[in-house]
Amino acid sequence: MESSESGVQYSRWKDNSQEEVSVVAMSNSEESSSYKRFCQKLCTGKLGIIMKIVGGLALFWSVFSLGYITGYYVHKCK
Repeated sequence: MESSESGVQYSRWKDNSQEEVSVVAMSNSEESSSYKRFCQKLCTGKLGIIMKIVGGLALFWSVFSLGYITGYYVHKCK
């Protein structure tokens, strides 16, 4: 299928591929752990409940305002 003289080399065939993979996995795990910590702090406990209430109220008022403005112009008497 492939000729033995092709110039394509895959990193999994190199001797140091384990080191490359572990370095990439470390940086991704560090980013994901800080993301998990951030989300866990904002989404759980008392702060999480407050954030959900504030988010719900903001969503409610934005939908209410959009509906009010839309309804005003749709049902406006001429």
